[in-house]
Amino acid sequence: MKVMIFTHGTRGDVQPFAALARALQAAGHDAVLVAPEGSASLVAPYEFSFVPVYDGLNEIMDDPEVRAAMETNFRGLRGKRMALRLIRRTSPMLRRMLDELAAVPAAGADVVVHPVNLPMQHLAEKLGRPAVGVGLQPGWVPTGSFANPLLPFPVPCALNRASYRLPNPALMGLAGVARQWRSETLGLPRRPNQGDPLRTPAGARVTMLQAFSEHVLPGPLEFPSWTHTTGYWFLPASSGWTPPERLRAFLDTDEPTVSIGFGSMSGTDPGRVGRTVVEAVRLAGVRAVVITGWGGIDTTPAGDRIMIIDQAPHDWLFARTAANVHHGGGGTTAAALAAGRPQVICPFIADQPYWGERMMISGVAPAPLPQRRLTVESLAGALRQAVGDAGLAARAAELGRIIRAENGVGRAVELIHEVVRQASGSGPGPQLCS
Repeated sequence: MKVMIFTHGTRGDVQPFAALARALQAAGHDAVLVAPEGSASLVAPYEFSFVPVYDGLNEIMDDPEVRAAMETNFRGLRGKRMALRLIRRTSPMLRRMLDELAAVPAAGADVVVHPVNLPMQHLAEKLGRPAVGVGLQPGWVPTGSFANPLLPFPVPCALNRASYRLPNPALMGLAGVARQWRSETLGLPRRPNQGDPLRTPAGARVTMLQAFSEHVLPGPLEFPSWTHTTGYWFLPASSGWTPPERLRAFLDTDEPTVSIGFGSMSGTDPGRVGRTVVEAVRLAGVRAVVITGWGGIDTTPAGDRIMIIDQAPHDWLFARTAANVHHGGGGTTAAALAAGRPQVICPFIADQPYWGERMMISGVAPAPLPQRRLTVESLAGALRQAVGDAGLAARAAELGRIIRAENGVGRAVELIHEVVRQASGSGPGPQLCS
């Protein structure tokens, strides 16, 4: 079985698909991951095929307008205008990325796997192969269990299912570019439901994989039969990375030490965030490893109770701290859950506020602290609660055991194999993963 896997975005968007590619390859299949060229270092330790493509959409993260958008989550009239400007600015970049994706050799492919906010169902149609959609967060498949978490405003419970009928902001920006790409690059005719990634060209439902755990969602869950919540897709624990001795020594202490980092997120004033973090750590009486990442935190050395690093593998670092402070991205939240430590979530945008709320309701984090309202006092209070609340620690450890026990990526391999089996009309395939 040859599986073409297409994705885009930052590390949190790529890493689950790298885990899927590795699991497919380990099961004896041919997996090809097509992802931004900046992901090369992430996939280098593994044996599956990697095709790098245009990374321009990641390169604009330092743009002041993009930083402002992330900090405000497009709130208010000003935020809506900003969103429209960004859509116009990024449309040529999106088209270039899609054209490069279409040019990737896909001869012999049996199936196309893609996040549902990347319109690769059109390429699958061109190839005459089935597509499998992937959601790294809920919000793509309507359910009465909870409102669409991708909406930036609350919805009454009675309107949960109806909330999914509202235009999806993540798809709206792509719609026009995808229509042109479908027609001009792929040469496909217009058809009903062509923009719906959850329908086949014949109008049937695709197989949808939700690459997160049902244990962090509100229940009882009501998803249709074609939707499968597999559990998170994790790469194996980092084996080729050696921590600096100074980091290992810093963590070798009986005092509570936290990690603080906001990944690829960066607001309008990283210096203010850096000063807030340093002072909150001092006020809370903890020690901290501060991860500067893509520049969301800009600070200088501040005594022997704070260590500043560029990066460290989450699966290594998070399990060695008393609590982990992060932005609430799906991948980072998953790593923090698996580590079994309490969290403090300071969300910026998109699904991050939802994960912040879910972690609080799941009992592993204090109330989320949105970046636009982050203060020394609020962060210090959350840090004290995260390292001092025995209930948070116990629930985080319990949920961590549950998350680690799920074989999400193995289940995904089985489901993809079933899609290919059905498309080929062959009999039942072998059991691939336990």
